[in-house]
Amino acid sequence: MEGTGEGRRAMLADLLAASHLMPVELLPAKASQCARAAGFRQVLIYLADLQRSVLCLLQGEGTEHQGAEAVLPIRGTVAGRAYQYVDVQPAAPAGDGVFQWWVPLLDGTERIGLLHVTSARDDADVRADMEALASLLALIIISKRGTSDALAKLVRAQPVSLAAEMQWNLMSPRTYADGRVAISASMEPAYEISGDIFEYAVDGPLVNLSIFDAMGHDTAAGLSATLALAACRNSRRQGAGLIGRGEAIERALIEQYDRQRYVTGILATLDTRTGILRWVNRGHHRPIIIRDHRWTTNLSCPAAHPMGTGLGLPSTVCEEQLQPGDRIVFYTDGITEARRPGGREFGLERFTDFLVRHHADGLPVPETLRRLIQAVLDYHDGHLQDDATVLLCEWLGPHLEPVHEAAGLTGLSADG
Repeated sequence: MEGTGEGRRAMLADLLAASHLMPVELLPAKASQCARAAGFRQVLIYLADLQRSVLCLLQGEGTEHQGAEAVLPIRGTVAGRAYQYVDVQPAAPAGDGVFQWWVPLLDGTERIGLLHVTSARDDADVRADMEALASLLALIIISKRGTSDALAKLVRAQPVSLAAEMQWNLMSPRTYADGRVAISASMEPAYEISGDIFEYAVDGPLVNLSIFDAMGHDTAAGLSATLALAACRNSRRQGAGLIGRGEAIERALIEQYDRQRYVTGILATLDTRTGILRWVNRGHHRPIIIRDHRWTTNLSCPAAHPMGTGLGLPSTVCEEQLQPGDRIVFYTDGITEARRPGGREFGLERFTDFLVRHHADGLPVPETLRRLIQAVLDYHDGHLQDDATVLLCEWLGPHLEPVHEAAGLTGLSADG
């Protein structure tokens, strides 16, 4: 069956059948075993850590990994390039009938890691077979992630704070795209996030976007942020509008903390049919619009008080008519206020210039944000004093199809 459509079907069918009752520790061995039907000699699974700076080898029972690196840096490696650009890359020069590749692992448009695939073939069917295998393995990994401490520990290059433990288990995936929008987010310090949190959710033609920044940098800040996110979701799913969501968050925070804790935030809804963005500002930094890939503007809207303070300032729903290709950027102060001791802040101008310049370079949006966060870290000598979060949403137009533009923004092939 090797090298035929029948071999691919057997590989996928056998792996899918085995996955239902298979613990994570058997996945590496079973993946290699099933992949032999399609002519692959070995399959190694690497997952990106929380900070998206290294790739970690998933090891398990009955597997052999001689010569395989347990941890690979993303910066400056061939594997890292495959991850950054979401592109299949040769892992080594071909020789003696042995071919090796790095193949991206994707949860929708979210990059979760890579496969290292070894094969005796190099023909027109190999890429399709590898990408089909990667797609199924990504689905299996995501399906088991919520119940696997082994996977959680694998992607942690250092201990995770209690607040970060809560946040990462509540938030949306860091990348999403369809024919109408492309969304990406990044947070740092990934292992010690305390008061920042973001969310997006698609509801038919509407895309709901939220970013919150809780008072403080401790576990209580994490609790406040997660309470704000839960109240936002709960009220929205019961039909509350933008003002109502903010009021629901305020009630929850006052009930829990009696005005001793507060959360700033932006609550927004993008109508993909029209490109109208509506938002409410609850004491937060104003959103930014990047237009025509070269100029930016801050969106003005009267700000109500931070949620949880009960100051009674009125909330205002503001509107902006977007053009196809406009990028909406929400951020927290850890991005712009990062600074070296005694040095200047990273600043809003440097922040927006980075986004514009890297878009012009043709980088996928998730990779632009990953590099932005690295630049902020570097500017702050690797240690942030505050959480730094960015949530970016680009409106592409009103139609679900075609998806070519969304695919390009996230680094995918349009037919991938």
